[in-house]
Amino acid sequence: MNFERIKEKLNILADAAKYDVSCSSSGSDRKNKGKGLGDASKMGICHSYTEDGRCVSLLKILLTNHCIFDCAYCVTRKSNDVKRAAFKIQEVVDLTMNFYRRNYIEGLFLSSGIFKSPDYTMERLIAVAKKLREEENFNGYIHLKSIPGASDELMYEAGLYADRLSVNIEVPTVSGLKLLAPDKKHEDFTKPMLKVKNELIRYKNERKIIKSTPKYAPAGQSTQMIIGATGETDKDIMFSAAHYYKKYHMKRVYYSGYVPVAEDNRLPAIGSQVPMLRENRLYQTDWLLRFYGFAVNEIVNDTHPNLDVDVDPKLSWALRNMEHFPVDINKADKRMLARVPGLGMRSVHKIINARKFRKLNWDHLKKIGLALNRAKYFMVCDSRNWERKDLDAEKIKGLILQNSSGKFRNQYSTQLALFN
Repeated sequence: MNFERIKEKLNILADAAKYDVSCSSSGSDRKNKGKGLGDASKMGICHSYTEDGRCVSLLKILLTNHCIFDCAYCVTRKSNDVKRAAFKIQEVVDLTMNFYRRNYIEGLFLSSGIFKSPDYTMERLIAVAKKLREEENFNGYIHLKSIPGASDELMYEAGLYADRLSVNIEVPTVSGLKLLAPDKKHEDFTKPMLKVKNELIRYKNERKIIKSTPKYAPAGQSTQMIIGATGETDKDIMFSAAHYYKKYHMKRVYYSGYVPVAEDNRLPAIGSQVPMLRENRLYQTDWLLRFYGFAVNEIVNDTHPNLDVDVDPKLSWALRNMEHFPVDINKADKRMLARVPGLGMRSVHKIINARKFRKLNWDHLKKIGLALNRAKYFMVCDSRNWERKDLDAEKIKGLILQNSSGKFRNQYSTQLALFN
């Protein structure tokens, strides 16, 4: 083995893989029964945090950065003048096992540029996973990026060896895809998604009857959208995400701020700011949709197509819907408590459990660990004091902003000046 050449390939193909953020493994339960290496049970991957607080990592690389497509937003597109490389199947297997034995990683995230054809590329990705499982007896986490346009047969086989599969939808809308990747078709992305969804349903049904049914992608499937490459509104993005959650049973939709990598009049200029704050707001909205009972059109709609920059989506919704407040925390149901700005689901459960024994006042709320910086303006309790008093939405917003801090605060400092 030429170690210098392997190191060179690793530098090239690990760097090319950094733009893909959809590498969480939550949900996998592949256990090691004492006869193999690794254990993907209840663990996250790619510097994610598990339920018990552990931080875990993976080997995140491309099989190759050669590609037959010329997507404007992609650093590995065929017209881009970059150094190219490709791993052999055995090289990826050896790297994974050597890194695992040295405790560098706990799993593999493997993607690839498309070379020769989608099926040819997908076959090679599967071959890596198959060798790890069957020849190396590796039980660690494996995430395979499904290649758009791959056949149903290959998608089925991939799910037998991978813990999670994902096809990046890349651009949120069909029109945006036609503009930036005219060689690709929208159905090339959705066909593999549908196959994975149907196989997951079939596996669950067969598992009820035959316990020895081989596992199929136990951590489900995910996708990723590039944010800021085209002119989609936040409404377009979130309605698209809701569609994929509902129709294809996605575990996660990831939002990746576009990093300008080439001069192209269809794209933001090189050196322009990566939309990190927008990406953050989209993740917050995604959380509200999945765990807090919000509908997409409550947060973004025709009259409010983009998320607020200076406040999070939940607070923004509350300020636009003051008729629902204040909420009486001793009487309100779980759904309405979850809509109070500043209250997370753990706080909601604490309130529901605590009020079984007595009516709650401000002191009680502080003792059970609630953060009231924001919530105090939107709720009442067993007390005559009410922080909102005669304040309107704009004044409440100003008070909250003056007393808040965060990593994106400097990006909206101009808005704060309005309330000084």
